[in-house]
Amino acid sequence: MTGQVRTVDGRVAGRRGQETRQKLLDCLREMLSTSPYRDVKVIDVARMAGTSPATFYQYFPDVEGAVLEIAEEMAKDSVELKELIDGKSWAGKSGTTTSEELVDGFLAFWRKNDAILRVVTLGAAEGDKRFFKIRMTVLNSVAKPLTDAIKELQAKGQADKAQDAAATAGSLISLLASAAEHQKAFTSWGVKVKDLKPTLAPLVYLGITGKKPPK
Repeated sequence: MTGQVRTVDGRVAGRRGQETRQKLLDCLREMLSTSPYRDVKVIDVARMAGTSPATFYQYFPDVEGAVLEIAEEMAKDSVELKELIDGKSWAGKSGTTTSEELVDGFLAFWRKNDAILRVVTLGAAEGDKRFFKIRMTVLNSVAKPLTDAIKELQAKGQADKAQDAAATAGSLISLLASAAEHQKAFTSWGVKVKDLKPTLAPLVYLGITGKKPPK
């Protein structure tokens, strides 16, 4: 653990306190993967962590406050999505590889953080600005570098200059996010998750370059 961790009343937590706090977050994250967000109670999280509600309240004002902590950590981790695009080539077969790696990485990130992303998406849809900001941080980690990639191709004469780079990037991110959020639904429709990449990657390549992927 790095940096200082403080209790609700401002005291700096010691090593044991930091471990307890992290255990509470880990237990909450696990509970969110199996229970509806609003059904999760402080007493249940504390019991699972082997501590008391009083201890929980030393570190978090309520369940929502702890959920926001998890969501903010997840948003920081989304920088790894940006790395799937920065400095990558969109030319020819290299562009196909970039598209496939982006789709793979995006879907994997969503699966890894599915429980907390469901809560973030719900909160954002209900108008909670805190959750909306976190959701946009995650999506912008891909939208901005994709916009820059389109503009770079346009500057080189390799993409249609009449194309709105930001609108195209936003549309592609909406496509990826929707597919990522419905991965379980795809399974119920008889679609294997592994089949999403060869379906989505060509659409991303076409959207960015304006060309069909090379065979």
